[in-house]
Amino acid sequence: MVCQTVRQGFECFFMNKKGCQFNGGSCHPIVEQCNGCQRAMEFPTGTYCLSFPDPAIKWQAGNCNLATHLKKAGNGTSRGKLNPLKASKRRAH
Repeated sequence: MVCQTVRQGFECFFMNKKGCQFNGGSCHPIVEQCNGCQRAMEFPTGTYCLSFPDPAIKWQAGNCNLATHLKKAGNGTSRGKLNPLKASKRRAH
């Protein structure tokens, strides 16, 4: 259903005919780590995440998996798991 509380006009999973069913009756504003994310949007009542109702929980265990402003750390040399049998055959040639 369409949100009628803080993110008016946007679809919300927690909204039903009785109102917002999320913890506390409405979504929570973004935290400092969310600044710069494309999913954060300004509303008259504050800045809220369009994907998750409580952004602070997403940042408790590390980086938010929905954050668009963070780049994944990777050196580009990792090819994944290599079969040891195939690796030994490659070294033999």
